[in-house]
Amino acid sequence: MDELRELLDEYWILKDKDKDKYYRIRDSIPKFRNFISEKLGYQIIMTSDLIKLEKLPGKAEPWMGISTFDNSLEYTFLCLLLMFLEDKEKEEQFLLSQLTEFIQGAFPGDEKIEWTLYSHRRHLIKVLKFAIDIGIIKVNDGNEERFYNDELAEVLYENTGNSKYFMRNFSGNILKYSTLEDLEKDEWLDMDTDRGRIRRNRVYRRIIMSPAVYRDGEDDQDYLYIKNYRNMIQFDLEKYLKMDLHVHKNGTFLVLDEEKRYKNSFPESKAISDIVLQVNKIIVAKVKKGELSKNTEDIIIILKTTFDDLIKEAKQRYSMGWSKEYREMKLEKLSKEVISYMKDFSMLMEDNDSNEIIILPLVGKIVGDYPKDFNNKEKGNDLVG
Repeated sequence: MDELRELLDEYWILKDKDKDKYYRIRDSIPKFRNFISEKLGYQIIMTSDLIKLEKLPGKAEPWMGISTFDNSLEYTFLCLLLMFLEDKEKEEQFLLSQLTEFIQGAFPGDEKIEWTLYSHRRHLIKVLKFAIDIGIIKVNDGNEERFYNDELAEVLYENTGNSKYFMRNFSGNILKYSTLEDLEKDEWLDMDTDRGRIRRNRVYRRIIMSPAVYRDGEDDQDYLYIKNYRNMIQFDLEKYLKMDLHVHKNGTFLVLDEEKRYKNSFPESKAISDIVLQVNKIIVAKVKKGELSKNTEDIIIILKTTFDDLIKEAKQRYSMGWSKEYREMKLEKLSKEVISYMKDFSMLMEDNDSNEIIILPLVGKIVGDYPKDFNNKEKGNDLVG
């Protein structure tokens, strides 16, 4: 069902951005409401302005977060923006200077916010751009880009009224939470998290939300659930999402049809995605030759320098089809980008203490190479999996 896939893919559906999509999804909700409620344990928020599937992860993972944010200060500014909007009516206007004054006064940390500092202005601009893109605020007059160079620059914004639905509702007092596990358990306060319905919701969420679900030892109860109920899970995923479930000894993966892609799925159209496919192929070939070895969990552990050698080999073998940016990129930076991308798709982990790279089973699942008739003048979009 395309409508359910769209709800999973989008943060929310705003009527003023796409009225036809809003009504199409609204009318289709009864078709999959039971699946959403019973299997995923999700709530659907529906107002006259938006539809939001309240998506909670089955397990928090490093790649989760706002992709455009790279600093904790940006998350703090976003929270303060939401607090600022709390007292604003829908369509009420406000000035950038009113927001910056509020942030300075309400900032909770020991650090003092100084808008004369370029770094503080840059972080706030990233938050404002995100808020505009997602539909929390609108620009009525001016351009926040001017704030980069002038802390006195003014912009006139408008509150859309959507901010009150941005954050999820918590069951407990989050001021008492001190760990990530506290947040994860909030939904199931005073309940046994190994009970049937809770485990079912958690497993379905992990399968749908994560690039891979890996087995965590012989006694991993969530993974045993997947193996025991794989036929039921496959039936649901095929019926509601047209996805194929692949269950292996140490990893479970969702395979999408080529015509139906999510925004963040692998492989994708980005050049770095093609490069990672080629790196994966080299890794798989070396395993077959015995040059790299897997442990009993299908994991490969190598030194960072060895991984850099793999990137160097990929560049020597395939760079004729890469974009100019990656052809000319220094090996150190290229390796860093590949590692970051693969971490986001649960293909590897880094152990900075031991300077090791931990290559995960998904790497062996998806590889790519150029077609046999590849023309050296062609670009990497001719890559085949």
